[in-house]
Parts: sequence; structure tokens; C-alpha cells
Amino acid sequence: MKYLFLTLAIIFEVIGSGFMKASDGFSKWLPTSIFIIAYLICFYFLSLALKTIPLGTAYAIWAGLGIVLTAAVSVLMFKQKLDLPAIIGILFIVAGVVIMNFFSKTAH
Repeated sequence: MKYLFLTLAIIFEVIGSGFMKASDGFSKWLPTSIFIIAYLICFYFLSLALKTIPLGTAYAIWAGLGIVLTAAVSVLMFKQKLDLPAIIGILFIVAGVVIMNFFSKTAH
């Protein structure tokens, strides 16, 4: 259940980030409202995940996967381009999350 909560926190963080961009500096009320609601839901689920997942582990996964998925949203929804250094950086983030989860005793 703890990783379901963390997954939901990540999903709502990505939704919130997409709508933050769409809000155009909070000048559009509907995207701004969705952004606020998505982040409230995100932090609620993150708080539930933190009951049983260590803070450093949960935050690394939440932030790392949030960055990767938000970058994907920026490419797919907003037609932004990622250059080679950005792609390499994202791969390092994914590698860090994988290493932390499969090899660190901190994650368990």
C-alpha cells in the first residue's frame, strides 16, 4: 500500500506541474485551480507514504520519477525539446532511483 500512495503522489505531482505550466504564471484560473488541487492531493498521498517509507527514500523516488515524468509531459504536451545532456541527466536520475531501491539498505 505504501508504494501505491507514493505512486499516486508522483502522478498528482506530475499533473500539478503540467497545470502549473498551463496556468501561464497563475493568470488562468482553471489550470491554476487544478494545479492547487493536484498538489494538495499529491502531498496528502506523500504524507501517507512517509508513514512507512523512510523520508530520504520516498523523497528520492518522488522527486526523481517526478522529474522524469514531468520532462516527458513537457515533450509530449508542450512540445518542448530535450537535448542530449538533459536526456543523459534524466538517465542518471533513473539510475540513482534504481540503485537506491535495489542496492541500498536505506530503502527497506
